[in-house]
Amino acid sequence: MPATRLRTYIRGLDEQLQGGVPKSHIILLAGKPGTMKSSVAFSMLYNNAKHEGNGGVYVTLEQSRESLLENMAGLGMDAKGMESKVSVLDLGLIRKKLTQLANKPWLEVFKMYIDNLDKTMDPSILIIDSLPVLEVMAKFEDPRDDLFRLFEWLRELEITTILIAEMEQDSDKFCENGEDFLSDGIVHLDLRRDDRQVNLFLSVVKMRKTAHRRGYYPLIFDEGGFEVVTH
Repeated sequence: MPATRLRTYIRGLDEQLQGGVPKSHIILLAGKPGTMKSSVAFSMLYNNAKHEGNGGVYVTLEQSRESLLENMAGLGMDAKGMESKVSVLDLGLIRKKLTQLANKPWLEVFKMYIDNLDKTMDPSILIIDSLPVLEVMAKFEDPRDDLFRLFEWLRELEITTILIAEMEQDSDKFCENGEDFLSDGIVHLDLRRDDRQVNLFLSVVKMRKTAHRRGYYPLIFDEGGFEVVTH
């Protein structure tokens, strides 16, 4: 039976993915600083809410809710008036709740927030920006075992999840603790420099339940959003 899919709204990419990302997949979106990871992820959430009526939750652990929404509005993705479909949760809100529940570990409070939003919004997309910061805040003692349990919880949610992973400048590793093996898909964003400019490229390194090409293709952003040039 063909997988039910959620569109990425990146022109040229959905066609390469047989219509989009399989629903309920956990996708690692990896790239070095400056590769527009947050913008690509938010674009998928924003366009699914705008065009399909799908709810989405964006968890930002590296910048404030206000800063993220302002930056995205500057890129033409203004979420004002879409609060019923687009929910942005930031680290400050979690910390505030944590002080009220002093006996609860950080990760439990985080999960409680997401579980509540899952019940009230029934979101189709969950974005966590970023996974390395979540791991630090959760104070994983045994990263591989703790990550396995985190991924099991995410699968039980049955929400298409995008985990943003920040790659080190001098490394080609997508992650540090086996997150790439646990994920259903890996999308890699890469910067390539020539004498005159810096160009952005996208590759679908891995996507379960999907026949796809594995090359690196130019990723362009303009007034119409993101586009992958595949020819």
